[in-house]
Amino acid sequence: MNNELLSLLEAIERDKGIDREVLIQAIESGVATAAKKSEGLGEEAQASAVLDRKSGQLTVTVDGRQITSANLTRIAAQVAKQVILQKFREAERDVIFTEFQGRVGDIVTGAVHRFERGDIIVELGRAEAILPKAERIPHEEYHQSDRVQGYVLEVRKNAKGPAIVLSRSHEGFIRGLFMLEVPEIGEGIVEIKGLAREAGDRTKIAVWSKEEKVDCVGACVGMRGTRVKNIVRELHGEKVDIIRWHEDIKEFIAAALSPAKIASIEPIGEKQALVLVDDDQLSLAIGKKGQNVRLASKLTGWQLEIKSRSQHAASSVSSLEGVGAALEERLKEAGVTTVQQLAAMTVEQLTAVKGVGEKTAQKLLESAQQALAAAAAAAAAPAPPAAEAAEAPPSAAAEPAAETQAEAPSEPQDDAADERTGEGAA
Repeated sequence: MNNELLSLLEAIERDKGIDREVLIQAIESGVATAAKKSEGLGEEAQASAVLDRKSGQLTVTVDGRQITSANLTRIAAQVAKQVILQKFREAERDVIFTEFQGRVGDIVTGAVHRFERGDIIVELGRAEAILPKAERIPHEEYHQSDRVQGYVLEVRKNAKGPAIVLSRSHEGFIRGLFMLEVPEIGEGIVEIKGLAREAGDRTKIAVWSKEEKVDCVGACVGMRGTRVKNIVRELHGEKVDIIRWHEDIKEFIAAALSPAKIASIEPIGEKQALVLVDDDQLSLAIGKKGQNVRLASKLTGWQLEIKSRSQHAASSVSSLEGVGAALEERLKEAGVTTVQQLAAMTVEQLTAVKGVGEKTAQKLLESAQQALAAAAAAAAAPAPPAAEAAEAPPSAAAEPAAETQAEAPSEPQDDAADERTGEGAA
């Protein structure tokens, strides 16, 4: 019996990962409690149990008297069993908590076990994790026993044991998938410099290579697009734009706004930039519901204002009547470049500008206010059907183009090809 007990403890240690000494202490505690119960003693009584680590012999002492297992009543044995099982469960929970606490930020794979109030309980071997509805990719559905991958977002203790929270909408999930799929990222050759995501819809990821011979975009796309295709498949069709990171912020902003072609980029403040595009590229640069420029702003860390050339020309002070090249230059020196800035000024502020008198200042303010009013009226007026038809193609063409490239991205051959592949990789 003694040898069987030791063999059982070894099996539990091997299967559950619980330290053998913890198991022995749990048995000693349970037997000591049972001994006091059997003798009819209170909690203040002194009782101890010692299990020999080599022979498996159990010695029980109560108030200085040694007793044998034959003296234990059935009720006391049941108490010992409950105490031992409780200690075993607590030890197992501690082992699971310690294991997964060290895996926060990792990608784990499990199977859908059950559903609870909209959340998914995922079985991870000997542990269970929760995938909350708020942390799932919108519109994705699962069935029992389906395989699911998740990002370990948080591990915390509660009354029922460790609570492991998974996420599929977190940006870290994309990082983890790229690290698993692209060996160059795992080895540190290719580095993820930035990531912006709207889960279920689109992700922009900026990458950079530490070695000139390794193309960062090509490495992430993979041969015939296999690597990025695997990631898109795991994301249930979410589009992924792989962008080459540039140290020059203008080049980086231009790359982040792909697939739109940028005419010029002009910093207008701290971490703020005005981006000019051709008229036919405006809807493409802004994206569906402003998504493209929103993700680009998040990726670069700059607040981006997108304007077409015609819009910029209309909003420039040079578009106002009576503003010549010389006056435009003087206003520019004073920090006034747009009609909006001019309309917000007072006569006193304008007369402080070299060469601007009181009458000229009043005329400039009237012209600026009239221009803004005309622009507001034009924006509020419903667009004619012809105008709607003219605007539809650029916006409509933007999304399908990216989707088509996602299905069959070509293998990059040179820098230009890399950029085309990366911008529409998924």
